[in-house]
Amino acid sequence: MPLVNTKKMFENAYKGHYAIPAFNVDNVDIMKAVLRAAEKTQSPVIIAISSGALKFIGENYIRQVMDCAMKEVTVPVALHLDHGKDVALCKRCVDLGFTSVMIDASAYDFEENIRQTREVVEYAHAHGVSVESELGAIAGIEDEVVVDDKYGNFTHPADVIEFVEKTNIDSLAIAIGTAHGAYKFKPGQKPQLRFDILEEIEQKLPGFPLVLHGASSVPAASLKILNSYGGAMPEAIGIPEAMLLDASKHAVCKINVGTDIRVAYVGGLRKALVENPEKFDARVFINPAMDAVTALCEDKIRNVFNSAGHAND
Repeated sequence: MPLVNTKKMFENAYKGHYAIPAFNVDNVDIMKAVLRAAEKTQSPVIIAISSGALKFIGENYIRQVMDCAMKEVTVPVALHLDHGKDVALCKRCVDLGFTSVMIDASAYDFEENIRQTREVVEYAHAHGVSVESELGAIAGIEDEVVVDDKYGNFTHPADVIEFVEKTNIDSLAIAIGTAHGAYKFKPGQKPQLRFDILEEIEQKLPGFPLVLHGASSVPAASLKILNSYGGAMPEAIGIPEAMLLDASKHAVCKINVGTDIRVAYVGGLRKALVENPEKFDARVFINPAMDAVTALCEDKIRNVFNSAGHAND
């Protein structure tokens, strides 16, 4: 099956009240493990590649690797640039054969965000590629979300219509309380998504696909495995999966997960290394790491994104 853009995926997800999983992959092993989970659950999936992962895997490899993988895959798959920080990178990924790109100019003012996003949209659409952009401040590992009014650094619903109309984007990443990284919240802080803001945006953009970034839940079981076999990762609080499931029943058609993938992979790798000290065949260690990723993705597809069985929508 050839790679696809996200337009039809999101149309189906919106109508079916589920979300397309966008799993960040850092290497080819993780990519294969994610595709295996999508195939087993018959779920559409987005392979999300950050600029760092693109550099690590290699620009000259990524599309060829995906094309080879797709000879055996029967579910819809999009190859997506995650958080493209400049116009040139987004255009380069279009030329490399990505079927979806995200231009993240949210650090700029509103008008500059529009200008950069529109430039990417014009180039990408001419090549049949979908474009995602972002409004609002999605917190990072060290970021503080300072709320000085009802919306604070979250996405302001009053801005979304103008932004979508002036840019002609295909999907919009919104900030309603998710955060990047494993350490999203301080100890004792209660995770909370702003469903009131989500509902306001839904009302202003009926039928339009929204995206949540920074949606890892940091499962305790994955963290325990990693730390039981030599890891020293502090306890972390993620986004409750029940909240993500609720969001997927709204207009959220794509949910990004990165940290959970990394924790599962490294935990599986650490466990295999400890349990097989006499072995030196890399496959003995990498296969369990891939299995851990596949199991994690399967669980999220079935129980969080609700996208299992929707490959043929």
